[in-house]
Amino acid sequence: MRYNIVGEPMPAVICTLENGESMITERGSMVWMSPNMRMETGANGGLGKAFGRLLSGDSLFQNTYTAEGGEGLIAFASSFPGSIRAVQITPDRPVVVQKSGFLASERGVDLSIFFQKRLGAGFFGGEGFIMQKLSGSGMAFLEIDGSAVEYDLLPGQSLIVDTGNLAMCDASCTVDVQAVKGVKNMFLGGEGVFHTVVTGPGRVVLQTMPISGFATALAPFFGNSGSK
Repeated sequence: MRYNIVGEPMPAVICTLENGESMITERGSMVWMSPNMRMETGANGGLGKAFGRLLSGDSLFQNTYTAEGGEGLIAFASSFPGSIRAVQITPDRPVVVQKSGFLASERGVDLSIFFQKRLGAGFFGGEGFIMQKLSGSGMAFLEIDGSAVEYDLLPGQSLIVDTGNLAMCDASCTVDVQAVKGVKNMFLGGEGVFHTVVTGPGRVVLQTMPISGFATALAPFFGNSGSK
């Protein structure tokens, strides 16, 4: 499989597949393809993994696109201004991604649900609570909302991240949800009630403008749209 990422800030990844090669995606992110790409929809990995994907914010079923009768072309587009990042998944280096961050991958990549460490706080932690784990082997393409900022954390080194801004981290990192300290800070500080804490070792990729933050910023301008 060969690929080319084009068109930021509304990017697409154009993939060229050899005969018999396949790509998977979990939602309607396919934007164009050659006529010899065959599409199949199914619950890859069985119903257990399918319901896990549903809990993590993606669809119950996956679409598999396979090149038949020769080389095929297929393109997948981001749903929000930002970038698309190509990540090589290997058996010894799985990654954890924000729900809705997965765009497409080669067929050898396995998607499963990933729970953060503290379930009690996590149930109130918003979109940072349930994430996806990408394991197996193959190239995966992830959506980054806004710009991407990357850190390499040493063992025991931590970052406190606002909910939704964690786009991806190595599965070697520990991901936790913690309440903001202090009642006034929690309810008057404007930074939410919970933060996500990522602790190394491993790579961390942050996104500067998650779509949830964009929606929150626009909400006051639509609340009184009908008034004079």
